[in-house]
Amino acid sequence: MFGSGPQGGFPHGADEDTPVFVISVAAQLSGLHAQTLRSYDRLGLVSPGRTSGGGRRYSMRDIAMLREVQRLSQEDGVNLAGIKRIIELENRVDALRSRMAELTEELSAAYAAAEQAAAAVHASYRKDLVPVRQRSALVVWKPRDRR
Repeated sequence: MFGSGPQGGFPHGADEDTPVFVISVAAQLSGLHAQTLRSYDRLGLVSPGRTSGGGRRYSMRDIAMLREVQRLSQEDGVNLAGIKRIIELENRVDALRSRMAELTEELSAAYAAAEQAAAAVHASYRKDLVPVRQRSALVVWKPRDRR
């Protein structure tokens, strides 16, 4: 089913964010009970997509998040409130990284535009003028006495 798609494992036009799995399949893939998935949804730990009728549809990213919630809970002993805070902070870090990448691109574009503008100014200089190196010198003049 998922091996024939152009993205290597997803149906045509789908990716890891495409909500495709009903709750029973998501529960099986994540190793959790369907009621646990409903509970995590109510708590805001994992927010699956919804059909027009209100049914939950989980994406591969949701499945990975369910597994991570389970790992944090079982292996690291983090309570659900702590897990929710961790998820919020990780989302914030991702958003900040994305914004930083956008600003880095804008800065690079601004540098490139400034370099092009400087090159255009230099190209517009008159070719018949010869640049002269200016040097500064201090000359002390002391008039002679005329006596």
